[in-house]
Amino acid sequence: MTTVAYFDCFSGVAGDMTLGALIDAGAPLEAIEAALSKLSIEPFELEVTRVERLGISAIGVRVRAAEGGVLRTYAAVRAIIEQADLHDRPKQLALAIFRRLAEAEAKVHGKEVSRVAFHELGSADTLVDIVGAAVALDLLGVEEVHASAVATGMGMIRTDHGVYPVPGPAVVELLKGAPMYSRGIPTELVTPTGAAILAATARSFGEMPQIRVQAVGYGAGTRDLEIPNVLRVIVGEMVADEQFGPVPAVVLESNIDDMNPELYEYVMERLFAAGAQDVWTTPIVMKKGRPAVTLSILCGPAEEQSVREVLFAETTTLGLRRRAVEKWMLPREVISVQVEGGSVRVKVARTGGRVTGTSPEYADCVRVAREASRPLKEVYAEAASAARAMLTE
Repeated sequence: MTTVAYFDCFSGVAGDMTLGALIDAGAPLEAIEAALSKLSIEPFELEVTRVERLGISAIGVRVRAAEGGVLRTYAAVRAIIEQADLHDRPKQLALAIFRRLAEAEAKVHGKEVSRVAFHELGSADTLVDIVGAAVALDLLGVEEVHASAVATGMGMIRTDHGVYPVPGPAVVELLKGAPMYSRGIPTELVTPTGAAILAATARSFGEMPQIRVQAVGYGAGTRDLEIPNVLRVIVGEMVADEQFGPVPAVVLESNIDDMNPELYEYVMERLFAAGAQDVWTTPIVMKKGRPAVTLSILCGPAEEQSVREVLFAETTTLGLRRRAVEKWMLPREVISVQVEGGSVRVKVARTGGRVTGTSPEYADCVRVAREASRPLKEVYAEAASAARAMLTE
């Protein structure tokens, strides 16, 4: 089953609200603080308290740091995250979020991405909110993020650049394609940090998909509003349904003719860590009869940026192709069966509630075969047979 998080943005979204909601949903605070301590930034204190917003209990997060902070460029922020001793998945997600922020700021201010200077967005609290949210999503095992239509507020707000309309230009740029509405509340409900988190993670915006709810978290905003100023995050398992419709995805491809073939195993490992759903190679012949490989990656729209960055960093390619695709996936579940020598997980696919396929996990079969000194094909066949027997009981 796919673990998903649904962001219910009826009162907007901000970085601190996101981190608070994920902590309230069960992300362990101690593990988040341990990860944040690895950032080479000015001293800060993470203050996490339980508060109430119009009768709803929520987690409020505040980052206490020296006033004034440090003016950082996008390159400086990227270096801080890249050099931090973090697990690869949250690190790549945090980099993708800041990349979206930098691209939006560059578009709004007419600058190159590499020359973007973050003002309040480069402060310690923004770094903590974004990296903390990326770590929390990883700790909760979230594989997909979906979001509601986003309430933005209205009016004007003062920023380091001057007085801007609400929603701010960077927020609008980040949430292009997402449904937004003002709710008639005369204040800023969506910050650039919150918008960037959604832009980098959300696969869809709109109604909540079919979720078997496991946890709910509420992250508190700072202002008192006429509605509960909280972000609600619902975490659970996606309920597969053939009528649920296709899932959007992206295929990235590159033809490579000058890379040591020994490197592909590591490249694939890094691509999967960055969020790729599948990676494969196809032998081809290029101009002048030159043998080459087409490297193909299937990923969700939210993971595209981080996957692309790995592709350029870890291979010799100078370019790639991209195409949007749609995936239909059979409802599936994972069961565990006992075979001679140990246990094996088996993926079970269903159509209309009827079992249409079973697939033992290769890694489990290899482990049992080695530990029990049995032929791999026998372990595989026994696991498949045991699964079918269990499902027909």
